[in-house]
Amino acid sequence: MNLKKAVIGIDIGGTNTEIAYINKEAEILIKKTIPTKGYNNLLEYINTLCAEISNLTDSKKDSHKFSGIGIGVPNGNYYTGKVEYAPNLGWGDNVPLVKMIKEYFDLPIFITNDANAAALGEMVFGGAKNMKDFIVITLGTGLGSGFVTNGKLILGHDGFAGEMGHITVKENGRNCACGKKGCLETYVSATGIKRTVYELLAHYNNESPLKDIAFNKLEAKDIYNFAKQGDFIALQAFDYTAEILGKAIANVVALTSPEAIFLFGGLANANDLLIQPVKKYMEKSLLKVFQNKVEILPSELMNKNAAVIGAAAMVMDKIKL
Repeated sequence: MNLKKAVIGIDIGGTNTEIAYINKEAEILIKKTIPTKGYNNLLEYINTLCAEISNLTDSKKDSHKFSGIGIGVPNGNYYTGKVEYAPNLGWGDNVPLVKMIKEYFDLPIFITNDANAAALGEMVFGGAKNMKDFIVITLGTGLGSGFVTNGKLILGHDGFAGEMGHITVKENGRNCACGKKGCLETYVSATGIKRTVYELLAHYNNESPLKDIAFNKLEAKDIYNFAKQGDFIALQAFDYTAEILGKAIANVVALTSPEAIFLFGGLANANDLLIQPVKKYMEKSLLKVFQNKVEILPSELMNKNAAVIGAAAMVMDKIKL
């Protein structure tokens, strides 16, 4: 029997892990989502993850050959195969993820930063197909970023280039899980905009339905829905978030001169409330030589998981699928 080859793409996020079995046409044959947290220890998570990989690949064993695994994970180091100092995961300093998964599968396995995987997905299957210079910014629990220059993903000498989420945007600003203060992701992320809402509620006397929602119950989509209804606090939160991101992007544009910047994740769905204002604030902060040259675009993989598809694209490229 002539089986078609397919690979597993994995996106490990701070809340959930998405696993998908994907062919070389980027078709998701079957997928499963499991929680990233809530286990007794890391080994229990790895056992659960690998069991689900086996379930997915076994379900298609009559038509497809399982050929490799690509993983997008915060602070995933392509060179070492380790997850290093990932604050939102709470796994410890150096987790040999590739080695641990190879205990279960004797196949090619590659990891990279989740945002780098999203950038690869955008380049191979999304809006950056015909671009050589672009940035993908993922707006989830934290903020990730992947930089592509001259058609190549920038990794740096140690595998960690492009950590835009941890550039300092406010001196002595908000505490970040990384141990620093004032990191971009503490202001621009699903968690960041929640923190902004509560700061605004403390500052203004305006009535707002947001006052009635506890922090651990509030979601970014709630802020979006109230902003669409004209709530002052929610609108201010989006504008503040857009201003900080727009100014940060302007600084990055001066370094890499990208053709476009793609925003991916829940917050990026707020086109009129986020993408358009980000563009406005970016243009205000750009050097003249860069003005009106850089597009701010929603990811074309918005309804898919760009990191999953990008992780799959990474392993496909390495094994020449």
